[in-house]
Order: sequence, then structure tokens, then C-alpha cells
Amino acid sequence: MTPDQTFARWVKVALAAFVLLFIYFLLADSFMPMTPEARVLRPVTRIAPELSGPVKAVMVSDHQYVAKGDVLFEIDPAPFQLAVDQAQLNREQAERENARLEAELTSAQAELASAQATANERQGELRRAETLMARQNVSRQRYEQQVAAERTAQASVAAARAKIVSLEVQLGDSGETNLRLRQADNALSQAQLDLARTQVRAAQDGSVTNLQLDVGDYVQAGQPVVAVVANEIDIIADFREKSLRHVGPGDPAQVVFDAWPGEVFDAQVLAMDAGVREGQLAADGQLAEIPTTDRWVRDAQRMRVHLALTQPTANSLASGARATVQLQPGDSTLAKPFVWLQAHLISWLHYVY
Repeated sequence: MTPDQTFARWVKVALAAFVLLFIYFLLADSFMPMTPEARVLRPVTRIAPELSGPVKAVMVSDHQYVAKGDVLFEIDPAPFQLAVDQAQLNREQAERENARLEAELTSAQAELASAQATANERQGELRRAETLMARQNVSRQRYEQQVAAERTAQASVAAARAKIVSLEVQLGDSGETNLRLRQADNALSQAQLDLARTQVRAAQDGSVTNLQLDVGDYVQAGQPVVAVVANEIDIIADFREKSLRHVGPGDPAQVVFDAWPGEVFDAQVLAMDAGVREGQLAADGQLAEIPTTDRWVRDAQRMRVHLALTQPTANSLASGARATVQLQPGDSTLAKPFVWLQAHLISWLHYVY
């Protein structure tokens, strides 16, 4: 065989290999897609105090594991303790105010009884004066004095009743349902709640990470100062749109982590995001912004897939760890050996890069 014939044969072999690899790539991209754009995400709780104040003590250290409810740090409780003491004093003042009003109400009821007795007496005297007036046995002046006295007595009765109503309104209900006491109790409960909130606790189990807080730092309410990374992991993988045509929740997958080269872990597709940021329009009153590009072949849009491991891992992965995900859509038996081969090939290549 001449050199020209040998060269022509190798060209044919290369072309045939290229065609076969191209066909394999097209089929693999649709029926067993794989992406290196995958990460491990762990829920991160950003702990923020609900009160503002200087930090009195920090109970945890960086990288420490904490359980839900553990105290992370404490804000200086002195001003909040004073608020509790003041609320308790206000509660006592409310009790004394109610006692004073009850005493005044009792006095007003006694005044009403006295005014009513006086009014009854004046009414009797007026009736006798009317009888004597009819017989001409009493002067007109004397009769008018009796009428005025009776009306004055009735006015005193009305004033006493009005005073009782006013005191009853001020006093309100008796016992713990009293409005003044309930307001004082609410203020006391709020002060006690604020005092309890000076101890900032962990909202979930996890590890404290990148702790920069120190004693004396002034923290603002609502501003996160501690990050707690949870134990649960969520694997996210970004695939091209066309690669997900045959993928659905529940499909098996295999994951290779950069941190553990040579190891392949079984996983399962949980869900796919309903959209990406480019698909969200903000009602900002602006005209549409049309993206432009001078590239002949535009970049493919990637969609996010969420996966969960179906087997436990010996070690925990950091949030943000990189991974490669191999999907196996459907129950294609023919694709299984190629899926296995691709995943394990990538796992060994991770030793190199």
C-alpha cells in the first residue's frame, strides 16, 4: 500500500470516527444529557437580631456545630430589663388606679343613695305643700320653695347617677378582663419578649460559618450578623433547554463531585425550575430592552434542575461545591451502559482537572 493510500485510509477513518462521535453526541445530548455546571447548595440561615444594641457575649465560635435553639450571642439586656421593670411598675399603677376608681365608685353609689333619699323626702314635702296650697293654708312663696327644693334634689340624683356611669366607664370590666390591666399586661409581655430576644438563638441545626461578630459590636435589628449552614443538601444542575426534552421528576441520575474524584453517587431528579431571570418582566415603567448580539450562533439557554442523592455520603459537602450530573431520562435499557460509562469516565477525569 502506497503512502497516499495509507493517508487516504486514515482520513476516511477519521471522518468516520467524527461522524460516529457527532451522532453519538446528538443522541447522548437528548437521551442521556450531562453537565459540569452543577453545584451543591445547603440552606444558609442568616441570623439577624430583632433588637438593636451592643453585643454583650458571643457564645459560639467559627465552624462550631449548633442545634436549633442554641444561643449564638447576647445583646446587652440592661435597657430591656429596665423596660420590664417599668412595665411591672405600670402594671402596679394600673391596679392602684383601678382600686381608686372602685373606691370612688363606691362613694358615688353612696352619694346616689343619699341624694335619692333626699329627693324622696323633698317629693313628700312637695305633695304636702300641694295639699296645703289647695286649702289656702300655705303661702305661694313657701310652695315655690318646696318645688325648687324637689327639683334640686332630683338634679342631685341625676348628677350622682352620671358620676357613677362615668366611673364605671373609666373602670371598665372587673378582674383580669379590665382594659387598663390588659393594656399593662400587653406592655409587660412585650417588654419581657424584648428581654428574651436579647439572646439570639439558632433557627436550625447547622454549622456557624465566617463568624465576624465580637463582643462590643453594635448590631442593628434586622441586619444579619451570623450565618448558619444546614446539613441538608440540594444539588442544582444547569442543562441546555433541548437536553431536558425527555427529563421529568423521578428520573434517575448519577452525580460526580469534584471533591471526591473516582466516586459516582446515585441521585434522582426532584424538580425543574419554572423559569429563569431572563424570563421575568419587571413592571418598572420602562420600554422593552431588546438584547443584541453579533454572534452567528447564540448561546443556548440553560434551565435549572434540582436533584437529591438516593444514597448517603460519608462526608459532608460544603455549600457551593462543584459537581457533574449525568441524567438518564425514562427507563431506556439501551442507554444505561452508556450512562454508566460516561459518569465513571468523568469521575476518573476529575483526578486530572
